[in-house]
Amino acid sequence: MEKKHHYFGPYPSAWAVKEGILLLQKVFRLRTCEDTVFANRTRPCLLYQIKRCSGPCVGLVTPEAYAQDVAHAEGFLRGETQQVLQQLEGRMQVHSEQLEFEQAAELRDQIAALSNVLHQQAVESADDRDVDILAVKVQGGRACVNLAMVRGGRHLGDRAYFPVHVDDAAALQSSEDDSAEAVPIEVQVLEAFIAQHYVEVPAVPTLITSEPVGKHLIEALSEQAGLKIRAVHQPREQRRIWLEMAQTNAALQLARLLAEEGSQQARTRALAEALALPQDRLDELRIECFDISHTAGEATQASCVVFHHHKMQNSEYRRYKIDGITPGDDYAAMRQVLTRRYARLAQALREGGQGEGDMGTEGTDRLPDLVLVDGGKGQVAMAREVFEQLGLDLGLIVGVEKGEGRKVGLEELVFADGREKVYLGKDSAALMLVAQIRDEAHRFAITGMRAARARVRVGGSQIEEIPGVGPKRRARLLQRFGGVRGVASASVEDLASVDGISHELAEVIYRALH
Repeated sequence: MEKKHHYFGPYPSAWAVKEGILLLQKVFRLRTCEDTVFANRTRPCLLYQIKRCSGPCVGLVTPEAYAQDVAHAEGFLRGETQQVLQQLEGRMQVHSEQLEFEQAAELRDQIAALSNVLHQQAVESADDRDVDILAVKVQGGRACVNLAMVRGGRHLGDRAYFPVHVDDAAALQSSEDDSAEAVPIEVQVLEAFIAQHYVEVPAVPTLITSEPVGKHLIEALSEQAGLKIRAVHQPREQRRIWLEMAQTNAALQLARLLAEEGSQQARTRALAEALALPQDRLDELRIECFDISHTAGEATQASCVVFHHHKMQNSEYRRYKIDGITPGDDYAAMRQVLTRRYARLAQALREGGQGEGDMGTEGTDRLPDLVLVDGGKGQVAMAREVFEQLGLDLGLIVGVEKGEGRKVGLEELVFADGREKVYLGKDSAALMLVAQIRDEAHRFAITGMRAARARVRVGGSQIEEIPGVGPKRRARLLQRFGGVRGVASASVEDLASVDGISHELAEVIYRALH
């Protein structure tokens, strides 16, 4: 974090940040363009025309007046709204006395806009400038903590959190039920959330909570934050309204989560029934899906996404760069990625163990219950060859074959162990889960391919930004080595062999690209 900049936040959501930026544009008309754009403009842009910018790029506002707008915006973000209003009113009065009615009218509109914003927020309070409102709801083995944030007297919105290990807290509660000091599950969840949340996020002077939290926790939080923190459990007036809103949101968010989880569990059960998979451990059902992507046959990548515990596990996704194959040969790419994924696991299974210590970085610590490949008979046949060579169960392999006309909902499942193809039906919950996993594998593959392209583009811009490399030298480098990748892979000696590139400059180029 650079010290020369001023930082405001945190905000509960990206929406709150965008809303704050929009308010700053409406009220204070600050520019949002990049410095390079700002320095090269000759006439104001559309934002000036719609009164979202004061046009400092072409001198339509004096530097002193623009600096005052920036200072007022900072004061607004710090919650100093009344002081900002008073200063704006003072400036308007000065312009009016000097008969500068146009400038006075601009300030009048600015004051009106700011007053309207404050009226819409409707929570300006001298006592409640910075407040966090925390409401907890526990149901069905899951919990939701809804955090609403008030900063500078303005309600910025709220955000829902879903703590884990609620079952452990419930078990602890049941073991303490016979004692006089049993702690309700809601209190345990809320205290655990507060203790973890404010480790990285600055604490505020006032916490309004739906449950009573321990005095020792608040004292420890105050000592950690270096300020006196109060926790209010049974608020009144405006605070009570805030808390009721947070409690309602917590209940709604938890109900939505439980509905989604129930639907996802139903999909998992439907797929297990359709494919005759074990029904006694659906929570542990593990599915891995593979997809191949490339750009006109070049830069081939394979993606592997993982599903278990009824949801996609982003942290276990993997990408594989495919080398040594004929460009565009998706079958060879599938052979390579499956071999790299499961070879060491197969070896560990043959040797009688499958602990994590036996696995390589490209493997997994257990064999999945289902291996989905995005493709029909051809891809399934390739996967079958790999699994036969590795000595793995062919019944694990299922291909997702596109239906007639490649229409969504008409997909069929193709099996590697000789079973007949299966059409689940376009309204089948099992097919919905298969499509979800298949689409996620495709999305992950596409984003990886786009990132690789972006890295190439960034490399091109890096050459332009290297001191001493102008258009002519850049053109010679690209011509000699056939593109950005060739320049990046060249040695210092190779770079120095280019006309106009000294050994010292070659070292600079090499360091910049590595």
